[in-house]
Amino acid sequence: MQNEEGQNMDLYIPRKCSATNRLITAKDHASVQLNVGHLDEAGRYTGQFSTFALCGYIRAQGDADSALDRLWQKKKVQVRQQ
Repeated sequence: MQNEEGQNMDLYIPRKCSATNRLITAKDHASVQLNVGHLDEAGRYTGQFSTFALCGYIRAQGDADSALDRLWQKKKVQVRQQ
């Protein structure tokens, strides 16, 4: 919910899993959020990053590594990362 000035007034905004689009509830204590930094051509950090959230279900299945790799392969095309 937003007020007239465009500020967000909700106390809790649930996240969604980047791999499965499931809602990450407040009780999902196995979920993680990762920031992957962007590099320039010389391999230096540019100050930008991409955020990925993984739910506990993906991590419990043992698919977090492959899901993160798949998400980054798709995202790096968008940010022109090597």
